[in-house]
Amino acid sequence: MKSKYLYRPFELHVSDMEHWQERPLVYQFFEIVQIIEGEGTRIVNENKFSYHKGSIFLFTPLDCRGFESRTPTRFCSIRFSEVFLEKYKNKQEKEQIVKWLKQLENIFTHHNRFKALLIRDDEDCDMVSMLIKNMTEEYHKKPSYYEENLQHFVTLILNILSRNVLPEPSITSHIKFEEPLINKMLVHIHQHIHCPQKLKIKHLAEQFHLSASYIGEYFKKITGDSLHCYIMQYKMNLIEQRLIHSEHTIEQIADELGFSDTSHLSRQFKKEKGMTPAGFRKRNIVGGISLIKS
Repeated sequence: MKSKYLYRPFELHVSDMEHWQERPLVYQFFEIVQIIEGEGTRIVNENKFSYHKGSIFLFTPLDCRGFESRTPTRFCSIRFSEVFLEKYKNKQEKEQIVKWLKQLENIFTHHNRFKALLIRDDEDCDMVSMLIKNMTEEYHKKPSYYEENLQHFVTLILNILSRNVLPEPSITSHIKFEEPLINKMLVHIHQHIHCPQKLKIKHLAEQFHLSASYIGEYFKKITGDSLHCYIMQYKMNLIEQRLIHSEHTIEQIADELGFSDTSHLSRQFKKEKGMTPAGFRKRNIVGGISLIKS
């Protein structure tokens, strides 16, 4: 399965799309998509859902996503990593942001599976549209303090979207969705990426009521990747982010992501990336400044 990475903490694109030419890709970042014009189908982890003008979608890292348009489609894509929201924060605020992002990722991941985000309040809908419009202008003009302003815009949008995710009990109490098993597995992996015990075949088999001999076959059939490769790919991406954009030591990163020690992390990282974590950090950071890949 092909992947696409975000090499900057934040990107914003407004694009026209007659048809999604590439097969759906696994994107390694958060994304908010607003449909400005057009109708068609969005694809999320091999599930298909319709979209129309005004639809807003939330995607979490490692979602496999894509679009097929029926009518000429124009959309705004806001892409960011957790690094973007941690930027400019002191240590205490960073800890709070990390906790908030984990809660938000649960909302993103659960909500994605079924439909476009329903913003119940008309004023909230107008506010999100206005914020996205203002973000677009700020991003392209790049005036003074534009990065700080974009960060605040993203935070405002996410706060508004978050309070609209949970449906009204009176409206949906009689409606039940049967979430696909693979989605439940992806959510579990994302939530417990820091806990190796909960990612083992035996635990997953018990958690999802599959035989230990079949669960790997099932996962690869649906995602195209082996369970081990999928988990390792996600961890490698997190390690890259930590090495470039944080002051965490390799020992701290190894402990956070459930490696037995720094040697274990270094061997796996060198196997995947062709260099040691220390070498990767040195190559990508010069004088304390991250090198931005175009």
